[in-house]
Amino acid sequence: MTDPVSVAMIVGSARPDRFTPRVAAWFAGQLAARPDVRTETIDLATSELSLRGPSYQQGPDDAATLADTMPRLARAEAFVVVTPEYNHGFPAVLKNFVDWHLTEWMAKPVAFVSHGGMSGGLRAVEQLRLVFAELHAVTIRDTVSFHGGHAAFGEDDGPVDAEPCALAAKTMIAQLLWWARALRTAREHEPYRT
Repeated sequence: MTDPVSVAMIVGSARPDRFTPRVAAWFAGQLAARPDVRTETIDLATSELSLRGPSYQQGPDDAATLADTMPRLARAEAFVVVTPEYNHGFPAVLKNFVDWHLTEWMAKPVAFVSHGGMSGGLRAVEQLRLVFAELHAVTIRDTVSFHGGHAAFGEDDGPVDAEPCALAAKTMIAQLLWWARALRTAREHEPYRT
């Protein structure tokens, strides 16, 4: 068996009343069921990056956060972004976090788990695909999305429609790991250059 794939899961919301951690916790359980995956979670509610955006003149809070997050993202061979949809888009804190990191995303796959309203967060995902393409990342076609906000989850913190959600997660994880292994082999054979 090949080495486990290192996956960084990004909890892409920082609002005090956010629902995203429930979705992320469920998806972390789906990843934990795979013995060929090592997962590390980065919760943007604890990220202290300046909203003024990336700068060569980092403040002390920015430098401390980046000293933690940059190596974690660099170690990762794949990413899962868990995002809500706010006003037909993804959260500003998520865009800010992505922008503060550049080379860490390159030549690695990114999968999406989304939630929110009628669209299930899929409009946020479509916008994120454009952002990650610019960063030379490969986005996974299939997603896991939860429509209807809080109503998509039961009192047990799992999806109300558990079986199809688990199947969608299984499919997406399989695709993510295929790309992670393929790109790992490619990077080992020849370093990625922009």
